[in-house]
This record gives sequence, C-alpha cells and structure tokens, in this order.
Amino acid sequence: MNRLFGKSKPKAPPPNLTDCIGTVDSRAESIDKKISRLDAELVKYKDQMKKMREGPAKNMVKQKALRVLKQKRMYENQRDNLAQQSFNMEQANYTIQSLKDTKTTVDAMKLGVKEMKKAYSKVKIDQIEDLQDQLEDMMEDAGEIQEALGRSYGTPEIDEDDLEAELEALGDELLADEDSSYLDEAASVPSIPEGMPSEVKNKDGVLVDEFGLPQIPAT
Repeated sequence: MNRLFGKSKPKAPPPNLTDCIGTVDSRAESIDKKISRLDAELVKYKDQMKKMREGPAKNMVKQKALRVLKQKRMYENQRDNLAQQSFNMEQANYTIQSLKDTKTTVDAMKLGVKEMKKAYSKVKIDQIEDLQDQLEDMMEDAGEIQEALGRSYGTPEIDEDDLEAELEALGDELLADEDSSYLDEAASVPSIPEGMPSEVKNKDGVLVDEFGLPQIPAT
C-alpha cells in the first residue's frame, strides 16, 4: 500500500504559544535594528541640510530625509503591532498555565480527600473511647499501688504537745545562735589612746592636752 499511494507525512506538532512569542519578539528586534539604521541616516541628512544653502540640492536632500522618515514610521507601526501581539500571547499563555496549575491543585486536593476518607474509615470512635477508659482505670490502679507502697507502719506514737514544745524551744535556740548584735557593740567601743598625749598650746599660750583641756604642771 505504501508503494502504491506513498507514505503519509507525519503531522506537524500543534503550535506552541511560547515558540510563537519567541518568533514575534525576534521579528520585533529585527525591526528595531532597521529603525536604528534609519535614525542614523536621518541624522546624516539633517547635518547636510544645516550646511547647505537654499536651493535644488538642499531640496533633494530634504526629499531623501522625508522618504527615510516615512519608512521609519512604517517600521515603528509594525514593531508596535508585533509588541501588542506578543503581549496578547503572553497573557493567553499565562492564563493557560494558571488553569493547568489550578487543575493540578484540584486533583491533588481530591486525592487528599480520598486518602483522608480511607484513613478515617479505619478509625473507630468507640474503640478510642474504650481505650481512654482503660487508660484512666490503669492510672487509678497505679495511684492506689503507689499509695499502698508508701504506707508507713511500725512507727511509735508521739505526743503532739511534746513535739510543739520541742519546736518552740528549737526556734529560741536558733534565734539565739543567729543573734550577733554583741559583736557590733564590741566593735563600736572607742579605742584607748596609746602613749602620752602630745603638748599643744591654745591661742592664749596655755598647754592643753589632745582633748583641749589645760594641763596642770607637775610639782
């Protein structure tokens, strides 16, 4: 069959927005280069016109400049159209990607809900409540065991009045041991002067001791 009718050509892949955007942007860049060359040509013509006098020669240069300016305007319109096309395709591509991401998120949420339902189906509330009751009973039993193990026995009976009297006496003894005021009093006693008092005369020329009292001369 392939020999009689020939082999069918493979179908071309569907258009891709990302590739289309790249192609349009490339065309726009190419037009920008053409506009730049026209700008340089316009500057050259403008400089020539500044140096020329009015006349046919200057008019000829002016016509060339106007023709170049007209081409520049046409290229600018084409560039603007391509830029708008690229922008529209980018917006469409963004919308498509957002919808794909949304679908992926929804699918993941559905799968999560399905797994949660499967997990909850294996959990029995009655079993959990029974387990909690068993734990509570075991904790109470453990407390009773600890209380039984800590029970004291064989302890002689002691009169409470004797204990209170001993406690009061013990408090007095501790206060007496902690009272150190006698040390402060001993430290505050003035020291006894050592040696003989020095001879000092007051303003009237009378000998006085270190306390300012007149000294009685020894007989």
